[in-house]
Amino acid sequence: MPLGTLDRTPPPFFKQGPSALSKLVVFSALALFLMVADLRFEVARPVRAGIATALYPLQWLVMQPVQAMAGLGGYFTSLHSAQRSEGEALKRLATQADRNLQLEQMALENRRLRALLAMRERTGSRAMGAQVLYDAADPYSRKIVIDRGQTQGVQAGSPVIDESGVLGQVIRVYPLVSEVSLLIDRDMAIPVLNVRTGVRSVAYGQPSTKGDGMELRYTLASADIAEGDLLTTSGVDGVYPPGLPVARVTLVARQAESSFSRIEAEPLAQVQGALHVLVLEPAGATLPTSPLTNAVRAPVAVERPGARSSAP
Repeated sequence: MPLGTLDRTPPPFFKQGPSALSKLVVFSALALFLMVADLRFEVARPVRAGIATALYPLQWLVMQPVQAMAGLGGYFTSLHSAQRSEGEALKRLATQADRNLQLEQMALENRRLRALLAMRERTGSRAMGAQVLYDAADPYSRKIVIDRGQTQGVQAGSPVIDESGVLGQVIRVYPLVSEVSLLIDRDMAIPVLNVRTGVRSVAYGQPSTKGDGMELRYTLASADIAEGDLLTTSGVDGVYPPGLPVARVTLVARQAESSFSRIEAEPLAQVQGALHVLVLEPAGATLPTSPLTNAVRAPVAVERPGARSSAP
């Protein structure tokens, strides 16, 4: 074969195209042209819209697990936040309820103290404020213990009242506390006066499982007394000042086989829930001295025989 007929071109495997620098320049110019055209004429907007529409189902499918995990995390976060808010709300509610209870108790105590001060002005005698500590432990009596004793000048037999009326009488005095027997105790008796009729009688304590009260014993069936009559202290015993409210008549039962009536009364004082009381000075301690007593106590001048009188 003649040498002139040989093809001296390189094989296709080693065939080279445009240079890399040429391609870089061409594609850079094309990119720059497209950016300028898209900026000025928005030529790529339909292309982007079409690509976004075509890829939306794939994008939605890929985002589902992510949204599911985010929703699950948000659910647990919201549940924890709701539980914490509920706990805080319950704590605030309990605090408000406790504060409301304290306010109601303070309001009740304030009203009772105001009424107690009014009762003190009404009695017109010296009085000492005291607080009820507890009820006596004896189940067969009706007694309370107050926080005033010999150190504060409390005397045995002193009347004790609350904002509504007579509560009882001091029976034992200790250095720091005193024991008060209530009107409803079976060993207590107090002279009373019917305000409507002016009739005097004696009211006795009548403790009962159905309800503690008082009774007027040995009252004739013909006596003028009716339900609702107000009983006050008569003052004849020298212990209780006259005019203090004691009880109100609740039952008048006239019995045919007896000449006496069964009369029951309800104490006006808070015998079951007294908080603050007044200890009065016994009425006998403030009674004026009679002229006869002063005459007996006054020294008598005895004239001795032979003594000269200085009188003219």
